[in-house]
Amino acid sequence: MAAAPRRGRIAAGITDHGRHDRNFFLLMVALIWLEILMGFVPEVIGRFQAHSQAFPAVVYFHGVLFVSWLCLLTAQVLLIRSRRVDLHRELGLAGTALYGALIVLGIATSVVVDDHFFGKVPRDPSFLSVQLADMVNFAMLGGAAIALRKSSDTHKRLMILATICIANVGFSRWWGNGLQRLLGDGYWGSWSQLYLGDFLLIAILGAYDLFSRRRLYRAYVLGAACALGLEFVAIWLYVSPWWKPMATMLIGR
Repeated sequence: MAAAPRRGRIAAGITDHGRHDRNFFLLMVALIWLEILMGFVPEVIGRFQAHSQAFPAVVYFHGVLFVSWLCLLTAQVLLIRSRRVDLHRELGLAGTALYGALIVLGIATSVVVDDHFFGKVPRDPSFLSVQLADMVNFAMLGGAAIALRKSSDTHKRLMILATICIANVGFSRWWGNGLQRLLGDGYWGSWSQLYLGDFLLIAILGAYDLFSRRRLYRAYVLGAACALGLEFVAIWLYVSPWWKPMATMLIGR
C-alpha cells in the first residue's frame, strides 16, 4: 500500500529528480542567456555609437530567429516548471519549425557574411569551418532531441546541448580577446577562444547528472562526444593552411 502514492508521484512527474531538474535546467538556460547578453550587448552598443557599417539583412533575420529560439526554450522550461506539459508539447510544434528555419538561415548567414566581409580584417574565410560545425552540431543534436522527445530526460539534455552549440559565439565575443592574448593563435589558443565556453557548459551538465544520478545518460555521453569531437575537427580545419583556399571557394570567391 505504501508504494501506491510513490507510483502516483512518479506518474505525475513529481519526484526528487524532477524538482531538481526543473531548477537545474532553468539555470542552464539562464547561463546561455548570460553568455549571449555579455557577448553581444557591448558590441551592439559599440557599433551603434561608432555608426559602424551595417551587416547584410540576413544577419538581422538570423538574429531574430536565434533570439526567438532562446525565448521558446525558456518558455518550454518554464512550462515544465509549472507542470503544463500539454502546452509544452503544443509549443514544441512551433519549435520544430523554428529548428528547421535556424539551420537553413544559419548556413546561409555564414556564407553571406563571409562573402560580404571577404578580405576585411578581422574576417577570415577559414572561420567557415567553425560556422558549419556549429550548425551541423545543432542539426544533429536538435534533430535527435525532437525524435526522442517521448523520453523527457533524453530530450531535454539533447536540446540543451544543441543550443549550447549555437550559442558559443557569445562566450568567444565575451572573453575571446583575452584568451587570444594569453594563449595565442595556435590550435589550443583558437579552441579556447571559440569553444572553452561550450566545454564548460557541457561539463556542468554532466557534473549535475553525476551528482544527482551517480551516472551519465547515454544520450548525454553520445551528444557531448559528437559536439566536442566536431568542434575539435573544426579548429583543426581552421588552423590548417589548406583549408583557407577551400573555404574561399565554398563562399564563392
